[in-house]
Amino acid sequence: MEAKFFRFLKIVGVGFKARAESEGRLLYLKLGYSHEVELTVPPAVRVFCFKNNVVCCTGIDKERVHQFAAAVRSCKPPEVFKGKGIMYIDEVIKKKEGKRSK
Repeated sequence: MEAKFFRFLKIVGVGFKARAESEGRLLYLKLGYSHEVELTVPPAVRVFCFKNNVVCCTGIDKERVHQFAAAVRSCKPPEVFKGKGIMYIDEVIKKKEGKRSK
């Protein structure tokens, strides 16, 4: 399978990790929940993990690659106060400031 389309995801947060198993068919995410999140990768998509905080979704069908990347991102979308969560590499998060003390 020659991969033409890529989508890189960055995982930001203390203890947040990802690992791919069985030749890119399963993706396990540790996102601060009491359990690991297990995602099954669709047939036209492969997943690779660089380090343990960068995930690459690749494949020949652009729509399926982007759809799976969006499904991974929806497991823990980036939050606006600390910037933790799963985001695309080229995504910019506008951070809000917290409560002001008097």
